[in-house]
Amino acid sequence: MARVIVDVMLKPEILDPQGQAIARALPRLGFSGVSAVRQGKRFELDLDGPADEAAIADVRKMAETLLANTVIEDFTVRVEE
Repeated sequence: MARVIVDVMLKPEILDPQGQAIARALPRLGFSGVSAVRQGKRFELDLDGPADEAAIADVRKMAETLLANTVIEDFTVRVEE
């Protein structure tokens, strides 16, 4: 069994109001040294078989179809060791 991680983030040119709210809240909570925050999503998929090229291609299709809105989001796919 293999685990594949899909990380989804807003494209850099898309405004991230949730990330901005977090960035503004950090100093009020006593945290300093953070100039910007971008908020995203992480999906962990446990595959029944190995994470071969065909399985990774299927995961990419899943990400393009369901996990990410590719108009405003980018995604990366990686196999967790």
